[in-house]
Amino acid sequence: MGPPSSSGFYVSRAVALLLAALAAALLLALAVLAALYGRCARVQPSDLHHGGVPDAASSPRGTQEEQLPTWPPRPTREPAGTATPGHWRPPGPWDQLRLPPWLVPLHYELELWPRLRPNEFQSPTLSFTGRVNITVRCTAATARLLLHSLFLDCESAEVRGPLSSGPRDGAVGRVPVDDVWFAFDMQYMVLELGATLQPGSRYELQLSFSGLVYRDLREGLFFSIYTDQGERRALLASQMEPTFARSVFPCFDEPALKATFNITIIHHPSYGALSNMPKLGQSEKRDVNGSVWTITTFSTTPHMPTYLVALAICDYDHVSRTERGQEIRIWARKDAIANGNAAFALNITGPIFSFLEDLFNISYPLPKTDIIALPTFDNSAMENWGLLIFDESLLLMQPNDQVTDKKAVISFILSHEIGHQWFGNLVTMNWWNDIWLKEGFASYFEFGVINYFNPKFRRNEVFFSNILHHVLSEDHALVSRAVSLKVENFTETSEINELFDLFTYNKGASLARMLSSFLNENVFISALKSYLKTFSYSTAEQDDLWRHFQMVVDDQSKILLPAPVKSIMDRWTHQSGFPVITLNVSTGAMKQEPFYLGKVKNQTLLTHNDTWIVPILWIKNGITQSLVWLDKSSKIFPEMQVSDSDHDWVILNLNMTGYYRVNYDKVGWKKLKQQLEKDPKAIPVIHRLQMIDDAFSLSKNNYVEIETALDLTKYLAEEDEIIVWYAVLVNLVTKDLVFDVNNYDMYPLLKKYLLKRLISIWNMYSTVIRENVAALQDDYLALVALEKLFETACWLGLEDCLQLSRELFKNWTNHPENEIPYPIKSVVLCYGVAFGSDEEWDFLLNMYSNKTKEEERIQLTYAMSCSKDPWILHRYLEYAVTAAPFTFNETNIMEVVAESEVGRYIVKDFLINNWQAVSERYGTQSLVNLMYIIGRTISTDLQITELQQFFSNMLEEHQKLTVRAKLQTIKNKNLGNKKLNARMTAWLRKNT
Repeated sequence: MGPPSSSGFYVSRAVALLLAALAAALLLALAVLAALYGRCARVQPSDLHHGGVPDAASSPRGTQEEQLPTWPPRPTREPAGTATPGHWRPPGPWDQLRLPPWLVPLHYELELWPRLRPNEFQSPTLSFTGRVNITVRCTAATARLLLHSLFLDCESAEVRGPLSSGPRDGAVGRVPVDDVWFAFDMQYMVLELGATLQPGSRYELQLSFSGLVYRDLREGLFFSIYTDQGERRALLASQMEPTFARSVFPCFDEPALKATFNITIIHHPSYGALSNMPKLGQSEKRDVNGSVWTITTFSTTPHMPTYLVALAICDYDHVSRTERGQEIRIWARKDAIANGNAAFALNITGPIFSFLEDLFNISYPLPKTDIIALPTFDNSAMENWGLLIFDESLLLMQPNDQVTDKKAVISFILSHEIGHQWFGNLVTMNWWNDIWLKEGFASYFEFGVINYFNPKFRRNEVFFSNILHHVLSEDHALVSRAVSLKVENFTETSEINELFDLFTYNKGASLARMLSSFLNENVFISALKSYLKTFSYSTAEQDDLWRHFQMVVDDQSKILLPAPVKSIMDRWTHQSGFPVITLNVSTGAMKQEPFYLGKVKNQTLLTHNDTWIVPILWIKNGITQSLVWLDKSSKIFPEMQVSDSDHDWVILNLNMTGYYRVNYDKVGWKKLKQQLEKDPKAIPVIHRLQMIDDAFSLSKNNYVEIETALDLTKYLAEEDEIIVWYAVLVNLVTKDLVFDVNNYDMYPLLKKYLLKRLISIWNMYSTVIRENVAALQDDYLALVALEKLFETACWLGLEDCLQLSRELFKNWTNHPENEIPYPIKSVVLCYGVAFGSDEEWDFLLNMYSNKTKEEERIQLTYAMSCSKDPWILHRYLEYAVTAAPFTFNETNIMEVVAESEVGRYIVKDFLINNWQAVSERYGTQSLVNLMYIIGRTISTDLQITELQQFFSNMLEEHQKLTVRAKLQTIKNKNLGNKKLNARMTAWLRKNT
């Protein structure tokens, strides 16, 4: 699956409320429906058609839509242990998350028939029917079968066998199915048999079923409405990962249970159908109403898990090319294809495949690759074998995407999903606890791929910006989330979904990068080749990976490790957090300790009885030194001592390849500060980044004094790398600082201090913006960092920044075809509104009404909140609550407005007379969020009490119980910030 989005996707509040209401109402009927739902009629052998859905005449319930059951939407769950039909069931294997090992699936014959018709998609749901025949091998004698099924209505169930080893024999017997019932909590279908299955024999489960497809739910099967060539159209697609295949067809829905699939899709003739494999053939059939449907069959897949099963039914066009004999097609809206929006993705996809084939010496095994761009897709992208699914915003280039990071984003995500063809698809993790084996390595190889095609690509700095910075900001010793979890840690299916997070992707990639750095790239790739070859079309665990690394390490003599690979790496994957490495440069003494948020003196290692085995790559006076290992809590390295010479300095963690932060004693930090002020270019860019990020993080969490971090910024007048400036500004110019009026004493000092140093880098980039903004197109780091630089310069009142904002905004309003450069568009729009009148605000409102892309609409909603006129903001809130003249569904306008200093008071005043309307529009949880936003500057218990009293009539009882504790946390944080700001103010007085 694609990397988690930093911005996320918004679900309409109205839709969310509707689903919640439906779930609540339908839950009341669940007990009655369960009894009806659980019974499964069995049809006669003559009624079963191999690989097909029973005809309407032979099916006990028919296939007409009005006869299909309406089953509760997915959010509904039965209490633990619930079974159908409506009588109590004793404890059993259905109470466990993992399937019992009685059956192993070998092959699926799957046919699906979604009732998607042109111009008939107004309903929030569509019905579908299906049939699956699953060939299984019995491994233990059993008279009970369990497989996964969720929100499917069972039409019939048969068990044939035992099967002969030769061609299909019509005389094969049947095993009686006495009962079929469902264990909802663990999402099982249970078949009670009238005879016992024999170990070693093969059987065929024949199941027909029906269910519902939800609009935009994007789990299992879903359909979406979009506009193409001026018309409203619909498409249907799938998302099976991690556990949604069971809501599409009964199956053995665990990653280790790989099988082959023959997939057949029945669809309306006006649509085309896509699946994992090439189309094998087409035929027609008529339904009971005489309507003609197309039956499309596909070739047999390789062995793969159920989460990779994929299909799409759409009216799309495509572009194609051939790479090493393999056809690659990109499918998208006809408008997008005609406009050439898929050309960039098409041109890089084949070369990415070829690069990874050559790197791993394993050819891509499928004969084709289809990549489809959906109008919206919450998962960003999905790596299904042979049919990759993308959100079109992450695959297609638009005409106005020239000065954006769009090419880089498309390249990263395509590389990630194509990397999964080896890590995940070819070799699958045995269970979800080791999901990092696919997501972490796919994330790591994004950077190798991009670097190969663009040797000037600044791999270390971009890895820090995209991956390392974010996860180091979230990870700490007391977080409960390790990269690799124990299998027994899982008790609910919902916990699997939660694994698709920053730790799986970013920490996983960081650990892969660290492993590569201390082994070297050749050993690293050799081990991965061995691992991929050995476990092709199978599954693996983390220990399997370590074993292959150890084999390669043992076969050479150049690299010597202090412990087996497993001993080294298990400590990083099984423990949460990371270490802080502290070096005393006077003695060479080095120690490690877990990184805590808000470290206190004598903090006990509550969760860390073991230390990490830490690879220390380092440089001394700009020269790379030999790798050393810190395999104890402390150790002496005499070679790391420095003299009194001004030219003697040490930096640990070369290129930031190690997953840890670095601290020094006072002499060590002083040496680095002096070197920066004397000759900053002697220290590589990645280490100027590292020092700033480590020092500010360590100071905020009580490892070093804030003055230590601030001292490192004195040289900034000589800093011409915008990514280093970005690291400074995100740590120094925070939202708390910008929006807290109590910082009035610090602001003029900070303004004077920063503007003196910032003017040089500002002049460099303001000139580019005015004279040749297209020059930024190939500077990825500038595209990432420019907004923060521009925003800070304008916030500090730099007149040239304000003037440039006015110029760009006026030019755009007068001639909307003159787009504001994307990297700074949000800032320019905000200042255009802030220094404008209702005329500028109304212009943005009109632009909002004409935009169809959600990203652009969200950008405009935030810009409109920048007004400093109370009456304009009040009108904005009125529009949001009354849905006139437009419905702002992309985001919560109340929260957006409350974020600004003026808006905070406007929202509070507005709530006095409109809290009921706000609650109905956005829900009571929004009121809690508003309370936290409005109260973000509180610093006394009296302020907490006043805020609670203000909101007392608006909150539900259970919310009141949690609010005070949260507000107390905010108060304590603010008191800490107040002390920190006082020290920063004192430092600025001395150094300004």
